[in-house]
Amino acid sequence: MTAVRREAFGRMPPEEGGGEVEKFILQSDSVKVEILSLGCIITTLETKDRDGKFSDVVLGFDTLEGYTRKHPFFGAVVGRVANRIAKGRFTVDGKEYQLFLNNGPNSLHGGAKGFDKVLWSPEVLPDGVRFFRLSPDGEEGYPGDLKVWVTYTLNGRQLSISYRAQTSKTTPISLTNHAYFNLAGQGSRDVYDHEISIEADSYLPVDDTKIPTGEVAAVQGTGFDLRQPVELGKHLQKFHLDGFDHNFCLQQVQSPHLVARVCHPATGRTMEVHTTQPGIQFYTGNNLDGSLKGKGGITYPKHSAFCLETQNWPDAVNRPHFPNVLLQPGEEYNHTTWLVFNTA
Repeated sequence: MTAVRREAFGRMPPEEGGGEVEKFILQSDSVKVEILSLGCIITTLETKDRDGKFSDVVLGFDTLEGYTRKHPFFGAVVGRVANRIAKGRFTVDGKEYQLFLNNGPNSLHGGAKGFDKVLWSPEVLPDGVRFFRLSPDGEEGYPGDLKVWVTYTLNGRQLSISYRAQTSKTTPISLTNHAYFNLAGQGSRDVYDHEISIEADSYLPVDDTKIPTGEVAAVQGTGFDLRQPVELGKHLQKFHLDGFDHNFCLQQVQSPHLVARVCHPATGRTMEVHTTQPGIQFYTGNNLDGSLKGKGGITYPKHSAFCLETQNWPDAVNRPHFPNVLLQPGEEYNHTTWLVFNTA
């Protein structure tokens, strides 16, 4: 059984419209997750270690103020388009669109005020919560009125995140959740002792602004071969990598399948990612620098968390040979990602 509660979390600043932000608490025997109506943000995710002790395994803030200030998308749903669009430009039906540039020369995670920074309308479900919003035509430069539903449901050890959308004009869309995980418990120094595997035969090399070059490169014989579990710290050293911030290319099938697994041997905590999406961005918190004070006043240094963002491939709207990212009127965008927490 999943218990669902809602409570007030704070009010948005007057300059942001001053709306009320609610928190939704979903709890099973083995997982507790807290989600805000602001940005559909996962603020807390508690799971058991092998001794049955709960710890919070996601980075974030104790108060609303932390989330209304600039932060690296902790726990948020990002969109319309997750990841980067080169030069913030794309052409649909012969018309060029220009987005806000918020990541060097590129547009990242929906622009200046993406889905992570707005209030969503919540609806409590027996085992979760569904959030809705209408992204109006022209918002952040994107075409079409876009109706979006994001549904979180908790079933035992499994948290599912379902994304649905419908549009009035052809528009690119790629939604993901940007939770930062540390299975040792949030606030732990680094994730070097985590073991990770990703079920991908290829990945996307990027230029110095993190835009894919267009090549779909085989992982075989490279530091990007994570098909067998590797201990992260040793692996980064071995291949002289500063960290990962890359899209791994998944099997393109509509049915859910296991795409990544992370294990923290010291606590026994494991996390599996299953999805219907064609890509997953593996990010090792390279830009965390200890300047943000998170939950409990703890600072988050570089490599103190990892993200596994299920998504379409970055800049797919400008790459015809990448999976289709355009949603047409009359069609429905429909993807689900499942996070399964266990102990080994």
